[in-house]
Amino acid sequence: MKRILVGIKRVIDYNVRVRVRPDGSGVVTEGVKLSINPFDEIAVEEALRQKEKGVCDEVVVATIGTPDCQTQLRTALAMGADRAILVDAAAAPGPLAVARIFLKLVEKETPILVVLGKQAIDEDNGQTAQMLAALWQRPQATFASRLEILGDTARVTREVDAGLETLEVDLPAVVSADLRLNEPRYVKLPEIMKAKKKPLDTLPLASLGVDVGARVRTLKYDPPAQRQKGVRVGSAAELVAALRSRGVL
Repeated sequence: MKRILVGIKRVIDYNVRVRVRPDGSGVVTEGVKLSINPFDEIAVEEALRQKEKGVCDEVVVATIGTPDCQTQLRTALAMGADRAILVDAAAAPGPLAVARIFLKLVEKETPILVVLGKQAIDEDNGQTAQMLAALWQRPQATFASRLEILGDTARVTREVDAGLETLEVDLPAVVSADLRLNEPRYVKLPEIMKAKKKPLDTLPLASLGVDVGARVRTLKYDPPAQRQKGVRVGSAAELVAALRSRGVL
């Protein structure tokens, strides 16, 4: 059976204003809406579109985290994914550990394609897809804005500084989704009800035998500095004078 494996992450919803805890130990998550990382939601949508084109027979979504992450997995199932996998972990591991965990899932599921979001909006590392491709020793096409599956190859259009770049990679491969790849579908209530009956497997992290030791240690969280109030000037000459008074010119 041909399948596409999609990785998702549970993050604070992008519409929510993030607040740092008073002691600087992290960000406030209590009473805050948590959702699928937006780039991962785009990855799920793209996998579903490829299935609708007949590229694969099954779409499997996976995440790493606490049992609370089942809510986001159910959302992906409601979008149309066939199965879900939760790797039960007390804390979210770093990008390298996530890549190693997904390598174990790849070995178990043998997908023709792995689709991940290009980055998570909570930490913005943007490393997991590249690390997974290196560990898997398979091609990668990152920051995809268009994806076409042509038999045993994938043609990926990606955005670069000079414009657009088109790559062809052999399958299996790893692709990371950029913002303009697609617009995720709206999930309706009947699909949400159906998703409750779809299979969701839980794997203990210890059963995978993966080293998830932290390579980076976060010492403290600080909110961004308060921005100064803007000043409206009446003319270009007044603007130049204001910049000179501040030592900018």
